[in-house]
Amino acid sequence: MITIIHGEDTASSRSHFLELKSKSSDPTSLQSEDITLTDLAQIFDGGNLFSNEKSVFIENFLSKKKSSADFEMLLSYLKEKTLEHSIVLWESKELDKKTVSLFSYATVKNHSLPQTLFLFLDSLKPQNGQNLVKLFHKTLEVTEAELIFYMLVRHVRILIAVKNSDVENIDELKRLAPWQQQKMQRQAQLFTQNELLEHYKKLYVIEKGQKTGELTSSLEVAIDIFLIDI
Repeated sequence: MITIIHGEDTASSRSHFLELKSKSSDPTSLQSEDITLTDLAQIFDGGNLFSNEKSVFIENFLSKKKSSADFEMLLSYLKEKTLEHSIVLWESKELDKKTVSLFSYATVKNHSLPQTLFLFLDSLKPQNGQNLVKLFHKTLEVTEAELIFYMLVRHVRILIAVKNSDVENIDELKRLAPWQQQKMQRQAQLFTQNELLEHYKKLYVIEKGQKTGELTSSLEVAIDIFLIDI
């Protein structure tokens, strides 16, 4: 059998992947960039005529493809082995349907981000601090503060790019659908350029303080203070 674990909520998907690995009695771990057909043959066949079921955990096999020929050979071999062995693929991003369908019979676990997180980000606007704090704590009930903070920083960075009409240099923005880009443009219009840059500087100070241990409060409290001042 084969299981594909992916999604925007990488913290949750990663936790699920590690949990499955911890439950395996004899897991074998592989990184995508290290995989060769010879490696897989040694793991699954091992020179034995009758081999026991193997539990193999591979990271970023589908999202970091090698050359087309190499990938097709590896893919074909893995498909053959899914009938006899347990294979778990973890991807560090959300895959599109076409990629997931490469294993048509796979068990797919998509760890999506909670809708409350998107409602929180969409509500980012001046003079809305109290409501933002409420939405932030609502989102904390279903996800971690670190992920919320990462998405908040990303969101403000995209708003700055939209304000500068700098779409081409922001990968996250280029991947958005046209209607999503239009929504970001409307939201960016609610702020001045200086306001967005000031907010981004404040977020940078929080991030730096967290990494260096100089943050005088918890991340949750720091985010609260940031939101109140918007």
